[in-house]
Amino acid sequence: MQGEPHILVVDDHREIRELVSRALSKEGFRVSVAADGRAMRKIMADARIDLIVLDLMLPGEDGFSLCRAVRAESSVPIIMLTAKGDEIDRVVGLELGADDYVPKPFGSRELVARIRAVLRRTQTDRRLDRTQGPKRYCFDRWRLDAGARELLRNDGIAVPLSTGEYELLISLVERPGRVMSRDQLLDLTRGRTASAFDRSIDTQVSRLRKKLEVNPNEPQVIKTVWGGGYMFAPEVTTE
Repeated sequence: MQGEPHILVVDDHREIRELVSRALSKEGFRVSVAADGRAMRKIMADARIDLIVLDLMLPGEDGFSLCRAVRAESSVPIIMLTAKGDEIDRVVGLELGADDYVPKPFGSRELVARIRAVLRRTQTDRRLDRTQGPKRYCFDRWRLDAGARELLRNDGIAVPLSTGEYELLISLVERPGRVMSRDQLLDLTRGRTASAFDRSIDTQVSRLRKKLEVNPNEPQVIKTVWGGGYMFAPEVTTE
């Protein structure tokens, strides 16, 4: 990522938009703001966005719907702003492809730290891709192109992955046949940003199964090992 990271803040409360915009600008970020989905889409069509801070409760098209729409087309990181203590909203947001969440009310320092952590993970992945060169992993009926961060089905259909989904999948693909505990996967994918509340591994596994498995209810690619964690079952070859 070159230059100042461009952050898009989507919130219908003017005071919050202004507060977050000032805080991020002070930290050296380039910031755009939008009050609703229509304004968000216009900005994204006109500029490259490096991360979206997306409020869940928006008038008209809510944050869930917008998160789903963005994730269907792009892997741009998304941090959702959710109601304090509402675990269900956070889990649903992660299921839809959000990379992290910040409960309201929040401090600007916490939000900046979360943004930096998500951007750091994304930048690290891209830097490793450049250093190690493009690498393709083939398994089952899929090919994962680590250089392009792209998941392709054997019929050529590309399936978009969120940053969290990509990190989890690459962690599993690189360790086929090994039982990986949730803590191990959490450390590989989120490291120090993991919080005491974190069902994100289970959530991301569920989302990946819906994309990878013929029958997500009877998974053959990512298998659950009771008492152990998860195991990536298929044979993996590289190109």
